[in-house]
Amino acid sequence: MFATLTGLGLSTAAGLNAYIPLLVVGVLANFTDRVKLPDGYAWLSNWGVLAVLAVLLLAEVVLDKIPAVDSVNDMIQTAVRPASGGVVFSATSAAAELDNSTWLTENPWLSWVLGILVALAVHALKATARPVVNVGTGGVGAPVMSTVEDAGSLGVSLVAIFIPLLVIVLLIGLALLAWWVIRKVRRRRRGRSPG
Repeated sequence: MFATLTGLGLSTAAGLNAYIPLLVVGVLANFTDRVKLPDGYAWLSNWGVLAVLAVLLLAEVVLDKIPAVDSVNDMIQTAVRPASGGVVFSATSAAAELDNSTWLTENPWLSWVLGILVALAVHALKATARPVVNVGTGGVGAPVMSTVEDAGSLGVSLVAIFIPLLVIVLLIGLALLAWWVIRKVRRRRRGRSPG
C-alpha cells in the first residue's frame, strides 16, 4: 500500500512540475536507501540525466512565472507532465508492489497508466486554474501561483517518499481544490454568458 501511495504522490507532484519528482527520485536513489529503482530505471539516477533534468527544471521555473508564456508552457507540458507521472509511478517500484498483485507485477503498463492519469488530472486542474488567476490578478498572480506549485511539487514528492500515508490527506485536499476551481470557473462562465 505504501508503494502505491508513493507512486500516487509522485504522480501528483509531476502534474504540478514534471521535473521536480524525477530529480527527487534520482537524487535520493543516489544518496539514500529510501528509493530503490527497479531494473530498467537506473538511468534515472545517472548524473548526466539529472543534469539535463535540472536544466529543464530551471527553464520551467522561469517560463512558468511569466503571464501568457505560462499558458503556452502548460500546453507543451500537457505531454511532458503525464509522461513524467508515468515514469515516477513505475520507477518507484509501485508497479511491483501494488497490492502485492502478481497480475499487476506481470502488467507493468498499469503503473504507467495510473501515473499518467493522475499527473494528467493534476495538470488539467493547474492549466484550468492558471488563466483564471492570471486574468483575476492582472498577471501578478502568475509568479506567485507558479512558486506555490513548484513548492507543492517538491513537498508532495518528499512526503510521498518519506511519509506516504500523508498522500491520502494531500489527495483529498487536491480533490477539494479541484471542486472549488471547477465551481469558480463555471460561475465565471455563467456570469459572462448572455441572459
